[in-house]
Amino acid sequence: MRSIYIWAILLGLGFIVFVSACSYNNSFVALDESVHNAWSKVQSAYQERADLIPNLVATVKGAADFEKGTLEAVVNARAKATSITIDPSNATPAQIQQFQEAQNGLSQSLGRLLVVAERYPELKASASFQQLQAQLEGQENRIRVERNRYNDTVTEYNTTIRRFPASFFASIFGFDRATQFEAAQDAQNAPKVEF
Repeated sequence: MRSIYIWAILLGLGFIVFVSACSYNNSFVALDESVHNAWSKVQSAYQERADLIPNLVATVKGAADFEKGTLEAVVNARAKATSITIDPSNATPAQIQQFQEAQNGLSQSLGRLLVVAERYPELKASASFQQLQAQLEGQENRIRVERNRYNDTVTEYNTTIRRFPASFFASIFGFDRATQFEAAQDAQNAPKVEF
């Protein structure tokens, strides 16, 4: 009779552990998918910016005849920035940094293009140029917002899988910490604008 109670207790405890493991796994999966979704939104914002660039380059090219190298630098930076893809489930800090460096290179090229474009009054007065410039500025803001949302989602995910007893189940099911975006190393220095 006593062994029946022991088996009943063990089965009850096993059932509780099984239900807890399923619950934790399901919450980890939901948070992991949230990280993937947030990363997709970051990539979408960067892609939207990359899609605007050919229009900006064409507008500048049509309105101003200046140094060809500036336009080529923008086109090359765009190509490099759009060629890097990252899977957020196994992204390393080095991959995120490589992605960010490519995006920073594109931002710098766009900045140089806009500074050079300022030298051309007929371009500066062009409604299409002003519209594209406003769209790029808005897009940079959307990128910042999506990156912040991604970091918030990663923080929630990382916090959840590191808390006990969730950390025990996370290690069993193979859920590892996700990588956040970090500011570029020279982000604390104000950019220099020269005319």
